[in-house]
Order: sequence, then C-alpha cells, then structure tokens
Amino acid sequence: MKNLLQTLCGLFLVVFYSSCMNSGDNRVDVLIVGGGASGVTSGIQAARMGANTLILEETTWLGGMLTSAGVSAVDGNYRLPAGLWGEFKNRLSDYYGGLDSLKTGWVSNVLFEPSVGNKIFHEMVSAEKNLKVWKQTRLEEVKRVGDEWIAKVNVEGQGMKTVRSKVMIDATELGDVAKMCGVGYDIGMESKNDTHEDIAPEKPNNIVQDITYVAILKDYGKDVTIPEPEGYDPKEFACACANPVCITPKEPDRVWSKEMMITYGKLPNHKYMINWPIEGNDYYINLIEMSPEERGKALEYAKHYTMCFVYFLQHELGYNTLGLADDEYPTEDKLPFIPYHRESRRIHGLVRFNLNHALNPYTQDEKLYRTCIAVGDYPVDHHHTRYHGYEELPNLYFHPIPSYGLPLGTLIPKDVDGLIVA
Repeated sequence: MKNLLQTLCGLFLVVFYSSCMNSGDNRVDVLIVGGGASGVTSGIQAARMGANTLILEETTWLGGMLTSAGVSAVDGNYRLPAGLWGEFKNRLSDYYGGLDSLKTGWVSNVLFEPSVGNKIFHEMVSAEKNLKVWKQTRLEEVKRVGDEWIAKVNVEGQGMKTVRSKVMIDATELGDVAKMCGVGYDIGMESKNDTHEDIAPEKPNNIVQDITYVAILKDYGKDVTIPEPEGYDPKEFACACANPVCITPKEPDRVWSKEMMITYGKLPNHKYMINWPIEGNDYYINLIEMSPEERGKALEYAKHYTMCFVYFLQHELGYNTLGLADDEYPTEDKLPFIPYHRESRRIHGLVRFNLNHALNPYTQDEKLYRTCIAVGDYPVDHHHTRYHGYEELPNLYFHPIPSYGLPLGTLIPKDVDGLIVA
C-alpha cells in the first residue's frame, strides 16, 4: 500500500508539473512577428475580427519603416481616405492641426516626427482588447506541429517563453520568419526570361537596393558641428547638391540646390529627415542572408556613412545648427533603431505579381486583379547608385505605373500552411 501511495503521488506530481508547464504556454489565434507598419496593422485588423492576437517586436517602438527606421514621409496613396492608413493619417492630422500641417517637406504630403508616429501606433494598439504586444522580444525557434505553430521566443528580462498559434504572420523587415519556416524565395533581380518584364536584366543577379540609415536632425539654433568622422571623404557626397566641389555628378539631371536638398524631408517642429538618395546617405550592403551578428557589424558601417554625410551637411554646406535630434530616439547614438530596408526576400507565393500585372492587369493570362486586397499608386523607384557597377543595372528610377492592386496570393506561401508573409 505504501508503494502504491508513493507511485500515485509520483504520478500526481508528474501530471501537476506537466499541467503547470502547459499552462505556461501562451496560446493565441494569430502570432505576428514584427511590430512594423504591416505587423501593427495586421494585428489591429485581426483583433477587430475577433482573433486573439499577439505581436512580437524586437525594439521598444512600433511602426517599423515609418518610425523605427525614421522614414516618416509616406509615399503615395494621398487619395486613399479609408482603411487603417486613413485612421493613422487622421490621427496625425488631429495631432498637428490639420492635413496641411503634414505638408512640411516636398517629398511627401504626409510628414511627421517618428516619435509621434510611434505614439499613435501605440494608441491604436492599446485600443484593441484582443491584441497584445511583447516588446524587446526575439523569435528564436519555430516549428509546425499538426495544425499549429509552436514558437520559442526570448523576452528581455523574462527569458524564454513558448507561444502556440493557429496562424503566424511574418512581418519582419527581411522575411526572416519565412526562411525559418522553409518558404522558397528569391533575392535580387530576376531575368526577363523568367518575368517577361521589359526592364528586367538579361541575367538574374543577387543585387538588392541600397539601404539607408536615416538621420533625424533638429535645428538647435547654435553651432552643433560634430567632430570629423574617421575616414571622412567629402568627395563621397560632393554632388549631393549643387556646390563648387560637384564636378561629375552621377545623376546630372538631379543636381538641385542645397535648399531643395535639406527641405526634401522637412518635418514639423524644425526637424529634418535625412534620407537623401542623390549621392547622400544611401549605402550598399546585402544583409539578407547574414546572421544577426553579421548584420549588426555591417550596419555600423552604414551608421558611420550617415554620420559622414551629417558632417558634410554641417561642415561643407553650412548647416552647422542642425544636429541629431535629442528628443526622437532613445538610442545611445540618437540614430534610428533599424535601417531603412528597401528590399527583402520575395517569397514563392501562390502567385507572383510583377510589373506587367501592374501595367496591364486586364490583358494578362493570370487575372490577379480579381483577388486584390490592397492598393498602391507609387511608381517603381529603385535605389542602386551606391552599388559599385550600378551603371550596368536597369534604370528603374520612377518607372511609371498606374494605381494597382496587390493580390492576396502574393502573401501566402506556396508550400507552407498557416503562414502569411507581409
């Protein structure tokens, strides 16, 4: 009897311990990895549809490219008053005192301080009772078991946690989750023999677009010139605008005045977004297949390049009262959390949307326009001039296209269930 009681007690402890372990799992309907613009809006919409939703974000901010990367100038869709984009724009309008208050620079009709965008995204998320956000959280491992995803995540200060979900959304900047899940993808330019796009190269390559480490500058009203960065070479930026040292510009048709350059991304409250594509702080590096450690090291060079350009603006062009804003990013170097990625992995989805579908949607064999779930109206705009050998690449600067729709099948991987890549 004693042995039986001991055995029963042992079984009870095992069952109790297992039960406690399982209760520690976090179960959600939708798990979203990445708190960027697509991740936040996916989370809000899923929550509004009644799904229990969790967003994982590596930084302390929400909004991705629009906030964490500092590209707080929205391209296109100015005539689109509805949807989550409309809600965000209206909140910006309310904050700054009207839509005209957002037209501070000439590159966009919607410009704002990144910190304000982050604040608004947090407000929108907080209003949804079915939506949670774990910040400073990194996905370490994920696998598909039956009809659910089991994710191991590292939460700063709390350690490893397990999250189980029915559906997962990859909202990372480079499609990292898609790769972890075994989704097929392409990187770089495809051959025109595969895409039948007139502007595609003859042969495929792995050349991606330049990235940019954006700088948000603030007018301090006094000289705030930084020390000359190590290895600084003004010739790198000589033709960023019209000035005496500009002799052989890469883009002769776009040599504008320094006033045009600095007001390109002028933001409210005497701030300036420095995301200048004409011999400015664009930087070529293909980070996509690098490890997190390799990416971090490579991005230090991109940051340094941006600081060299800031010094060029201050020292060579006389903008010595403009310095990195001290009231935007809570980072040690006052630079954004992440760089501006213009290109990531392109998954092998149920369908592949290309330039021909955008230009002539009704004459294609695939009637993809019938399944569109999103719209856009901005031209093809590729940045490649910091790549050594860019002259050999197709000229994709503002290739015109009409307004277009994005087909649902582009977001759904061909061979992996329960995953959306946004």
